[in-house]
Amino acid sequence: MKKIIAAAAFATMLLPSVSFAETMRFPSDAPVAEITIPDSWSPEETETGIQATSEDEAIYLSIDVADEKTTDKVIEDAIAFLDDNGVTIDPATQKQSEDTFNGMKMSNFDWSGTDKDGPASIGLSLVSPKRGKLLVITYWGTKGEQEKHAEELLALISSLKAAGK
Repeated sequence: MKKIIAAAAFATMLLPSVSFAETMRFPSDAPVAEITIPDSWSPEETETGIQATSEDEAIYLSIDVADEKTTDKVIEDAIAFLDDNGVTIDPATQKQSEDTFNGMKMSNFDWSGTDKDGPASIGLSLVSPKRGKLLVITYWGTKGEQEKHAEELLALISSLKAAGK
């Protein structure tokens, strides 16, 4: 995830031809963050944030909004969601990193694992768009297929920012 974020700003300069949906501000009733997601990823708002899947289903991404009281539950729900969808994390492969992008601090946890299609990359990132709020980003991608979406993913991640900034 760290490499994805580091290259994101550069990639967006190279992507004028990618078709994007409108910027999604979420949650819609009291936005704390916004992101621009390609139309082909079928982005949708969920009860706790947003989710999107690449057209070929090689990549799944969700961003859930939490606060100090709900952070642990949101993380538990994200891990349970992965498990419910046949994604198995190999704990021995965990890598942790810290980043700052678009003025937000980010903690990344990345693993290798498997899904129904074979080897997978799994990531969970925590981003603070504003005091008292936390974004929990859940990512999983099928290795060998996710790479086809590198440019879209970089542009998508680089568009994530605090609402109204």
